Amino acid sequence: MNAAEFAARTGQVALALLAVLLVAFVGRAVGRMVRQPTVVTEIAFGLAIGPALLAFGGERTLLSEETTGTLRTIGHVGLVLFLIGVAHELRRTSAPARGQLIGWTTAGALIVPLLAGCAFALAVLADPELRGTAPTAALVMLLAVSLAVTAVPVLARILEEQELLDTPIGKLSMTVSLIIDVVAWLLLALALGLAAGGSGGLPRLAMVVAGGLLVLFCLGRLLRTGAVTAFRARFSQVTAVLIGAAGLVSSWAFQELGVAEIFGALLVGLAIPVDGWHGVVHRVGRAGRLLVPVFFVVTGITVFSGQFGATPWFAIVLATVLGIVGKVGGGYLGARLGGAPASDAVRVGVLVNTRGLTELVVLQAGYSAGILTAPVFLALVVMALVTTAMTGPCYSLLERRAARHRKTWALVEEGSR
Repeated sequence: MNAAEFAARTGQVALALLAVLLVAFVGRAVGRMVRQPTVVTEIAFGLAIGPALLAFGGERTLLSEETTGTLRTIGHVGLVLFLIGVAHELRRTSAPARGQLIGWTTAGALIVPLLAGCAFALAVLADPELRGTAPTAALVMLLAVSLAVTAVPVLARILEEQELLDTPIGKLSMTVSLIIDVVAWLLLALALGLAAGGSGGLPRLAMVVAGGLLVLFCLGRLLRTGAVTAFRARFSQVTAVLIGAAGLVSSWAFQELGVAEIFGALLVGLAIPVDGWHGVVHRVGRAGRLLVPVFFVVTGITVFSGQFGATPWFAIVLATVLGIVGKVGGGYLGARLGGAPASDAVRVGVLVNTRGLTELVVLQAGYSAGILTAPVFLALVVMALVTTAMTGPCYSLLERRAARHRKTWALVEEGSR
């Protein structure tokens, strides 16, 4: 490649990246206008822009094969940096005091959606166009995980907008979601291992995960030493760059070992101590948050192109209904068994129904591994967007109804005096 070709390709990538960031900016603005978490509209815009450009001949201008490959790399970097921030946020989540309530709510919000995912898997297995060629065990497990996931970062944003982060309901929802996502990541690793090597690959997968946990422990101890703490305090920006580089190296290593690269980023984020590191990790997560829309665009290009003519409406409706019933119903049932009032239980069920970006990461991993077909991927993406978008409005509706109920009872009591 000569200098002129390199300059032309660089300019094309820069123009495509600028277009993606502009789409993300518009998505965030629309989200604020319609009072939705900005990540919801950002995801929707990002997934739609790739196929839209291809439909209008964008593959000859902005989205050539070379440009798409570069965007895929940039999106991967953004995803890794973002997941480091997500994992660190999981560590910072404080739990409410009542262990019984946490246990029952977690069980309900995890087990019931897992069963709903298995029910969805039965429908997928019965349809050859949806089934694909993945091993049955891997497909069932991935679909179960897909309906059980709760997106902690998006939920945190919704709780912040509703001023619920420091309330008992907010803390309970965050804690339950944290536990569910830890289990979901482990089940995802198992599903990917089954798809890659069948049950014979499970011992190797267990060894890789055990080795990763050992590295996590050692890295956590290293980051607590006085020398590293002093370096972080003096060179915070350099430390942020090193953390991002560590996440990328860890991600690459896990991918080379046959495990989804997202686990490398998650382990680095979990290894970072809570005290004193939030500002540094926030820089890393913010950089990832800026670049992760590229991930959505590339996903839209690679998955949705040519799929709109045969939209799997049955799968979309079934996945969405099962996703809502499993999460809202399971969260409500678990919270009630744990001793929560009915009004609080339904609020928790609505909140843990949030899926957002975490679901997209799980689905992309499953699609890249060949477990999910494109129609099933599309159905689950729509389910993720619908369930996430309905969380804020549904919670606000519950609050308004509760306020009217309290006002009515106040008037009744006043009239009876």
